[in-house]
Amino acid sequence: MRRESACHDRSAHAVSHRRVDRLGQKRVDEKRVQLALKRGMDIVLSSGALVVLLPLLLLIALAIRLTSPGPAVFSQLRWGKDCSKIRIFKFRTMYADLSDHTGVEQTRDGDHRITPLGAILRRTNLDELPQLFNVLKGDMSLVGPRPHAIGMKAAGMLYEELVPEYHKRHRMRPGITGLAQMRGLRGPTVLASKSRARAVADLHYVENYSLMLDISILYGTLRTEVFGGSGF
Repeated sequence: MRRESACHDRSAHAVSHRRVDRLGQKRVDEKRVQLALKRGMDIVLSSGALVVLLPLLLLIALAIRLTSPGPAVFSQLRWGKDCSKIRIFKFRTMYADLSDHTGVEQTRDGDHRITPLGAILRRTNLDELPQLFNVLKGDMSLVGPRPHAIGMKAAGMLYEELVPEYHKRHRMRPGITGLAQMRGLRGPTVLASKSRARAVADLHYVENYSLMLDISILYGTLRTEVFGGSGF
């Protein structure tokens, strides 16, 4: 009887284990499909946006060249998916000789390095538009954790030291916008609490990604940032 009972227990455990495996595999397959759809949405929307916004992009580039010496676009090295290093593009918003190409020295309210036109571009988030090329290339996504500069500090210390699970945010492609930005967690990371909250939002996104979450974030970003941007 004991042997039969033990055998039954092992059999029941094996069946239960197979069910868990099948459930886990189903979730993995569903996530793969979601990620494939996410990439498809990135390609369609970024290419469409570049075509529609091309006159605006050219106008901004011309305005930058006419109002301050230097290139209209500049690039920075930042964290990409799986901790790779990618080069992202932005419209130049600072005086060329004062620009920080490392991105480590964060901007502040009233930053003397920012040009008058640059202040407008930052406030309206138009300086981020060249990153549509990064999305089309595949280095970035429309939605994801914002790409941080290599060696970026928060509250005076490296992000990796402030948030031990920090690099888990790099399991996904970085985005032009993300859950943290939709929640208003943007700007200088002077306060440790705000910096942690931003990282927690990024980690929550990575762990709970879905296509509907992306659509919700895109809509929320348009509502809170484009129509009432507060960047600097």
